Amino acid sequence: MATALASRTCVPCTRSTPRLSPEQIAELMPQLDGWSVQDDRKLVKMYRFPDFASGLAFVNRAGAVAEAEGHHPDLHLSWGRVGAVVSTHAIGGLSENDFILAAKLDQVLAEAASAG
Repeated sequence: MATALASRTCVPCTRSTPRLSPEQIAELMPQLDGWSVQDDRKLVKMYRFPDFASGLAFVNRAGAVAEAEGHHPDLHLSWGRVGAVVSTHAIGGLSENDFILAAKLDQVLAEAASAG
């Protein structure tokens, strides 16, 4: 299911873009693996890696995807893990873009695992 989200493209948001309702969030959450909603405003996930270099490589690939989408997560790199926080700052909450980007981040990890 995340593949369907990952195949979509983020659309620029403005302050007038409506936040997703709790019902809309509940419909989209099953399409993501391992993500959770924090404070009704953010998607969060912790990725685990065997070492610092692997996490750094993921951050670099994720950054390239985020730049291409024009939607930028907060990525927190430390030894063996990368924390990802995705939200739409312009609306102070969640939009469909957040779910699209979360799925794309998972796809980055899956592609790296299949390549290596």
